[in-house]
Amino acid sequence: MQKLVESFIATANAFDVEGALSLFAVDAVIDDVSVGDAFVGQDGVRQYLERFFVGYSTSSKLLSVEELDGLHSDVRLDFTGDFGHEIGILKITVNPDGLIERIDADLE
Repeated sequence: MQKLVESFIATANAFDVEGALSLFAVDAVIDDVSVGDAFVGQDGVRQYLERFFVGYSTSSKLLSVEELDGLHSDVRLDFTGDFGHEIGILKITVNPDGLIERIDADLE
């Protein structure tokens, strides 16, 4: 899980939307309470990455990864960008193929 999270951060920080998308299952969901919306499937995940990472020049720094079991982790990130500075929590679920199936995102 640590490696997957690090790959996600690296691709998102590089604004490599295609690279980041390759880490997600085709039916993945990002449900972000802080923006009040859920983003479903590859098109939804792309929209999320383009809007909130590329669009806000977001840079993420990994603070911690707590593996709950083989498929679930709680990740804490430090976000900076055009919006300022925030600490975020990502509850990440992966599928048996090791792809991100769901992210429940919120800010502290």
